[in-house]
Amino acid sequence: MKKYIALTLILLFASSLFSQEPFVDFLPEPQIEFNPKSYICYKTDSPIVIDGRMNEKIWSKAAWTEDFVDIEGNMQPKPELRTKAKMLWDDNFFYFFCEMGEPHIWANFKERDSVIFYDNDFEIFIDPDGDTHNYYEFEMNAFNTVWDLFLSQPYRDTGCKVLDSWDIQKLQSAVRLNGTLNDPKDEDTGWSVEIAYPWKVLEECAAQCPPQQGDQWRVNFSRVEWETKIIEDRYSKLRKPEHNWVWSPQGLINMHYPEMWGFVQFSENQAGTKEDTFTLNQAEKIKWILRQIYYKERTYQMQNGKFTNDVSQLDVTIPTEFKTKVYLTPNYFEAVIKLENKEYYISSEGRTW
Repeated sequence: MKKYIALTLILLFASSLFSQEPFVDFLPEPQIEFNPKSYICYKTDSPIVIDGRMNEKIWSKAAWTEDFVDIEGNMQPKPELRTKAKMLWDDNFFYFFCEMGEPHIWANFKERDSVIFYDNDFEIFIDPDGDTHNYYEFEMNAFNTVWDLFLSQPYRDTGCKVLDSWDIQKLQSAVRLNGTLNDPKDEDTGWSVEIAYPWKVLEECAAQCPPQQGDQWRVNFSRVEWETKIIEDRYSKLRKPEHNWVWSPQGLINMHYPEMWGFVQFSENQAGTKEDTFTLNQAEKIKWILRQIYYKERTYQMQNGKFTNDVSQLDVTIPTEFKTKVYLTPNYFEAVIKLENKEYYISSEGRTW
């Protein structure tokens, strides 16, 4: 059953990725500027009880993220319902809390590893080393039913493997309802979720785990919201695309562009004490130029049946101080930018290093 779900998921995302026409000859690119959100995640002074509530005082000292926006960013209107999140950490767990306004709380799936985004849900995406490969996806609904996945790389890249059977061992999650579940006769206020990820689960893809002072991980949150109508005292989904509301906008309707996720910078300071300043690693700007080469190379290959080592054919603006070169084999490319005795790479499979 899980293998069937994983295969269905791959086909579903492949279909949505190339939905503009039957045979697409370009790789979709984010249609917004590269400006991911950032958040400084401070430590908690004591363990957190995962119950869906912010009972611990330390939560009140952690900042909220900005309100979630449409997945496409400012190309679409702001969401009608408010969503915001917080993060904390200690030596054992990475903690998350999310609060979602919702006048009608409903859910259907009760079996773990169901396709949770067919319900209204909350989702977490984590790429510890920021190379866009080997990352984690987590989804949960108002029943506290969870779906956890490990992906070897985004669906757009050849060789993507989805490990649906992978589970977050010793995961803790809880839901608090400010209203009633699956009761359309009343109006609710919303629901909140609280989650604890053990570092032991994340360490295989992280340079340091738990993270150290100043480490930055790529993280994003998504809220899937379906429009419904009430039929015979039950919620029924309308046949229209779901809303996708996120913390850091993607610039296209696809969460699996990890290069657009937000930056979470970890601080050893306790929340509410000394404040740190977020500083973007300058390597990220170089990676973004390499990403432009990757997008254009993929499109060039779709249209010409091969990659090119002539960067001038790719319509990418590259600063003159960046020494850029593309190496080719018949079915593979590797682009490198050299700057100040350092080298930065991206492969035809989209991995950066």
